[in-house]
Amino acid sequence: MTDAAILTELAARGLVHDTTDRAELGALLSTGPTGVYYGCDPTADSLHAGNLIGLLVLRRFQLAGHRPIALAGGATGMIGDPSGRSDERNLLDDDALAHNVACIKEQISRFLDFAPGPCGAELVDNRSWTQDITLIDFLRTDGKHFTVNHMVAKESVRSRIDGDQGISFTEFSYMLLQAFDFSWLNEHRNCRVQIGGSDQWGNITAGIDLIRRRGMPTAHGLTWPLMTRADGAKFGKTAAGAVWLSAERTSPFAFFQYWVQADDRDVEKFLWQLTLLSLDEVAAVMERHVSAPERRVAQRRLAEEVTRLVHGGDAVAAAGEATDIVFGRSSGTPSAVALAALVDEVPTTRLARSALAAGPTVVEVLVACGAAASKSDARRVIEQHGIVLNAGRPEHVEATIGLDDLAHGRYVLVRRGKKQVHLVVAD
Repeated sequence: MTDAAILTELAARGLVHDTTDRAELGALLSTGPTGVYYGCDPTADSLHAGNLIGLLVLRRFQLAGHRPIALAGGATGMIGDPSGRSDERNLLDDDALAHNVACIKEQISRFLDFAPGPCGAELVDNRSWTQDITLIDFLRTDGKHFTVNHMVAKESVRSRIDGDQGISFTEFSYMLLQAFDFSWLNEHRNCRVQIGGSDQWGNITAGIDLIRRRGMPTAHGLTWPLMTRADGAKFGKTAAGAVWLSAERTSPFAFFQYWVQADDRDVEKFLWQLTLLSLDEVAAVMERHVSAPERRVAQRRLAEEVTRLVHGGDAVAAAGEATDIVFGRSSGTPSAVALAALVDEVPTTRLARSALAAGPTVVEVLVACGAAASKSDARRVIEQHGIVLNAGRPEHVEATIGLDDLAHGRYVLVRRGKKQVHLVVAD
């Protein structure tokens, strides 16, 4: 479908904050596949949870019959966007930027369909069309279309000028570069729509104005509200920092856990905006959730859907089973992939295989891994049947553990009571 129903869909999901003329934008989208672009600057070697909305909105446009253009900002990333910041970004060198762009391109490619066709996605890097332009040429052809008064009036610039740190000319010029990107894509890729978070509205409208002044095909913009959590914390943040899309920065298990722990006040909104479930499917999930909120049905479905989008189905299965292990909902011997997912996510102790070959007692292992404070504590909890090793309980305090007792030849999962979980790994 290539009509403007996508606008109604986005509004129903709470994903429309600002747009250019709604009727004109809808008319444009009704004419057929339209180029729509969303950009991410490579300030790190991974995108984070805050980028999920943009990637999924781009995907929704593609599913509605439009042509997504994902931009990795190799050029704008060298400058730094002042929007939403109170201080100057650190400038990255060429090697760091090239590495970050390559990583981000790989992550973006998981969300879009790049098969050839009128709606096939395209991945671009704005450095490819800016690196050979001289400053004089840029100022003569594009800079002349901007007034300082107009730029200063933009919220992203004005808030920095009014702040304690001020704004450098470097970041002040960011708006011109992003506007130039939109005009270049309009001219060379027939891109008519730019999307972004509400803090990007000033940059988006600057591009629309530049396109108009240059007499190019009319362009439009759409933003969504910046997402915040009901508890006041910044979306996509934990006590340890950002929730990254890279498995090296945030493990699939930790990523899954972030969504499982979503606040009841947030979970419906997250299902609307961060999954590809239909609104009817979300309503059905929420109906089940409301009937038994303690089961966290909605959070579990959210975690499964978002983790599948970012890390794939195998990661969902492993993280889901690992979650059941941690919360005592599993039975039998855990799978190797689930145990591997728990390494260093729960208290983990590495013991030499030679030490386990000697047949240490369960008491010794419990003390070594921290599941018991002392040998007497270990004996007491064993006698009270409070210890489970893999899928069974030690029969007596003199029981031993050997290599044959390792799950999948490598692991001992130690559970004390309902809440304590420890992992012993034979290295």
